Amino acid sequence: MPEATTAGPTTTDLYEVTMALTYLREGMTGPATFSCFVRELPADRGFLVAAGVESVLDFLSRFRVGPDDVEVFAEALHRPAAALAPLLGLRFTGEVRAVPEGRVVLAGEPLLEVTAPLPQAQVVETVVLNQLSHQTAVASKCARCVLAARGRPVVDFSLRRTHGTEAGFQAARLAALAGFAGTSNVAAAHAERLAAVGTMAHSFIEAFEDEDAAFTAFARTHPGPVTLLVDTYDVDSGVAAAARVLHALDRAEGSAVRLDSGDLAALAVRTRAMLDRAELPGVRIVASGGLDEFAVDDLVRSGAPIDVFAVGTRVGVSADAPYLDSAYKLVAYDGRPVMKLSAAKVTAPGRKQVFRHPGCHDVIGLAEEPVPAGGVPLLETLMRDGARRAPRAPLAKARARLAADLAQLPAAARTVRSPRPPSASVSAPLAALTTEVRRRIERAVLAPYGHPV
Repeated sequence: MPEATTAGPTTTDLYEVTMALTYLREGMTGPATFSCFVRELPADRGFLVAAGVESVLDFLSRFRVGPDDVEVFAEALHRPAAALAPLLGLRFTGEVRAVPEGRVVLAGEPLLEVTAPLPQAQVVETVVLNQLSHQTAVASKCARCVLAARGRPVVDFSLRRTHGTEAGFQAARLAALAGFAGTSNVAAAHAERLAAVGTMAHSFIEAFEDEDAAFTAFARTHPGPVTLLVDTYDVDSGVAAAARVLHALDRAEGSAVRLDSGDLAALAVRTRAMLDRAELPGVRIVASGGLDEFAVDDLVRSGAPIDVFAVGTRVGVSADAPYLDSAYKLVAYDGRPVMKLSAAKVTAPGRKQVFRHPGCHDVIGLAEEPVPAGGVPLLETLMRDGARRAPRAPLAKARARLAADLAQLPAAARTVRSPRPPSASVSAPLAALTTEVRRRIERAVLAPYGHPV
């Protein structure tokens, strides 16, 4: 199975290297915990779907700085390789506690926490943030499409416009995690054992003398049900041609027609009527062309007789929310809880856990707190001593997690437009530690400069 990311040690921001090198030279190799979380949800999001953890575990499992990596770092810093020798052989030996893929998460909740010697935990930040941010954004978009479709199948057509083929592979996998019925991405379908789906392009129709010839050639070449693209010239003529060919070749069973442009709701109504008059009630209608959860929601609400939604560009790049306000922050070092006090970016100290109660009433607490009655901890230890604790989990397991979490998420958070996301509360021990650490910092750092304490 291809790995979802091919990143190596040099896939990092330069300041990660400069910090790690300084830590090593200063002997600062005590255990550090970094917490990765999303500060605020994007607009029109009532929840997020945790994703990208498996890619992070793949990356950390094979992370090791070799001689060639040191040469690259030296070139970037305009220094001799010998000056960066402390980095040679650096590998990840730490622990990862994370929310398993497919679980619903809320703003402020840690998606993942890394605990490792400080240089190791620091230098992997860039890839950890990259994978969690991108994949969580896309998985959340995909889950919203499934909700909008209200039980009708949704398929992934995003590969041709995702931001690179690696992102396209991830989009297909995340779509399957969210409950999509298939993907056009052949490599992803093969690797993840997904249904490969596809029809034809308008260029195929144009290459033939007319639509009858195009549809006939396609149906003769491909046994079984076929999907015929009917809007190259005129929808009425396309549907009529499809009906003639399907009848002539006795291929109506399981087949479909696809609409890819125009007023899809009105065209679907007209197409359904034409197919029914042609005695083809079992031929389905597939809709595509710039769809996302907003368009799908509109079409379903309108009552359009569309049987399958094919979504692509807008979903594969999470067009309306292409990034998350995510962060990877140090919360403890060498037994000392730490926090950031910057305006609007204050962080809470200490290793954490999220305790979920029915209805997604979540409480963010400290990792060492006992699990409260009726609560379930979300973060699980997935890596210890730099090694996975179990093989990569199958997508079916992640799909089941997501289905269970969505079922208990408040209805107001699941709506496509203007959702109301739940807010996680903070446990008393975490609130007390935050106050204590803040006062310690104010006394040690701010008071000498005249700041009130």
